[in-house]
Amino acid sequence: MTKADLIDAVAQEVELSKRQITEIVEMVLDEIKAALQKGEAVTLTPFGSFKVRVRKAREGRNPKTGEKIKIPARKIPAFTAGKALKDAVSGARSGGAKRATAKKAPAKKGARKR
Repeated sequence: MTKADLIDAVAQEVELSKRQITEIVEMVLDEIKAALQKGEAVTLTPFGSFKVRVRKAREGRNPKTGEKIKIPARKIPAFTAGKALKDAVSGARSGGAKRATAKKAPAKKGARKR
């Protein structure tokens, strides 16, 4: 799904123009970006959360020449899915209901198979 697909889907559900929805989506994304630039976490319960992770400086190798190179430390955005999103993707039931599983009775010692 692209941003345009998202805008089209929302436009079908609400009585706003695509232009208005585009502005709203852009504002939401800009606010998430601004918070991450400040180093803040953005939590969208129960969807998930965005945060900034720091990768340490490390030594790597140029795959073409084998020469050692220094890779500088850097900040990267990261997303962690919330429980509702994980359950939706995996097809698990919502509401905390779990499927009952049948457990086999332990085999008796000395019992013969028929």
